[in-house]
Formats: sequence, C-alpha cells, structure tokens
Amino acid sequence: MIGIIIFIEEAVLEQIYYPDTRGRKFLGVFRNLLGTVPTLTVLVSFKFAWDLLRNQKQIEKLKSAAKESELQFLKSQINPHFLFNNLNNVYAYAVEQSPKTPEIILELSAVLRYMLYDCKADYVSLENEIKQIKSYISLSELQIEDRGKVTFNTKNISNTKHIAPLILIVFIENAFKHSSSSQSDEIEIEILLEELESGTLKFQCKNTYRNQSNTSCLSGGIGLENVQKRLLLLYPNAHDLKITTIDNEYFIVDLIIGLNKTNSK
Repeated sequence: MIGIIIFIEEAVLEQIYYPDTRGRKFLGVFRNLLGTVPTLTVLVSFKFAWDLLRNQKQIEKLKSAAKESELQFLKSQINPHFLFNNLNNVYAYAVEQSPKTPEIILELSAVLRYMLYDCKADYVSLENEIKQIKSYISLSELQIEDRGKVTFNTKNISNTKHIAPLILIVFIENAFKHSSSSQSDEIEIEILLEELESGTLKFQCKNTYRNQSNTSCLSGGIGLENVQKRLLLLYPNAHDLKITTIDNEYFIVDLIIGLNKTNSK
C-alpha cells in the first residue's frame, strides 16, 4: 500500500504539479520506497509482537478456563461416588431396623452439607478439612463396628494453611471400603496428618486387607483416578504420591503436599 502511494505521488501527482522540478526524476520512487523500509520494519515488528502477546494471553485464558472446567468436573464426580457408597450403608442398616440408622443419617447429612456448600471454593482451611475428615471417619466407623480399630492422629496442624477440598478423603474412603469388604475381623486403619516446618503436609493412610477378588484393583476406580488428576492440576510439581502394598496385607498411601502456594487463598 505504501509502495502504491509513493508510485502515485512520483508518477502522477509530481508530474502534474511539479513537472519542471521534482517531476523530472521519476526514479525517486525507488529511493523514497527504500527510505521507508527501516520504518516499516520497526512498525511491522511491533505489530507482530503485539499480536503474539495478545494471542498468548488468549491462550492462557483458554488454558485456565479448561483447567477450571476439568477441576469442577472432577470435583462433581466425588459427591455421587461418596453418596452411592454411603446410601448403601444406610439402606443396610434401615433393612435391619438398626437403632444406629438415625445417627448414620445425621453424620451423612453433615458430610454432604460440607461437600455441597463449603467446598465450592478452590481451597478451604486445613482446619475445616480435618473436621470434615473426622466426621467422615465417625460415619465410616459404623460400617466396621467391632470388627477392627481405626486411629486418626494429627501433629502440628496450624489454622493458617489451606488445602484443596476432598483430596484426602478419597484415600480414607478407599481404606474403609477395601478393608471392610475383604475382612470380617481384625481390621486396622491408621491415618496420620502432620504439618512439617517446611510448610508441607504429610498424609499417610494405612489399612489392612485380604488379597481377594473384590480387592484385586485397589489402585483403580474412579476415586483414586480422580484424585490423582486433581493433584496434577492443583499441585503441579508440589506433591508426591506413593501407593504401595506390603505382603498382600497392608495398603499404604503416602502423600506430601506443598501448602505454601495456597497460604493466601
């Protein structure tokens, strides 16, 4: 476009208005065109840089939106999974007309209230999450009754740290599910939560199980797959998850999460 403008000026306008001076040197069009090259180069570079920056921002927004959508989808999967398992327990107690049925319903109501209303935020206080875990353990202990022992210990937990909700409960749920489904007695479930000085959270969940057909896929299932994906999205390069078995008798989950990144949430 600039070349056409210069050509019209040199070949037409100057020939009409300045035939005896500037109009004599038609070759000035090439000299004027070459003179604009540095300016055009700078302007075009700025244009490309601006477009690149704008496109990069759009890409980041799309990535962020996709990540948020996936997190919401993964979180929405947890509630039906949890509800399905515990409604079966309520049904079993109701069929037996157990006097514990109202207590189970109340505990389940408290847990669901937390999931539906308090877990809408990306991060919740670690203190509230621990209260939720205690309620869930109280609910789940009714499943095993006198068939075993459950211990839950916390160390150095502060009230200033935050954590993504419903991360830890998936491992605890699997511990109860697989222990109670494969053992009729001598069930052992040990849960430890410790806040280290480095601002990281150490979580360990250890449970006994028997290597039977209904526990052949302990590391699978929607629950564990779900939480592993959430950890990758919420704590990239800030978590370490190890799932091991010992002599086909113990199933152990060790998880380290860096809480500093969510400290100000």
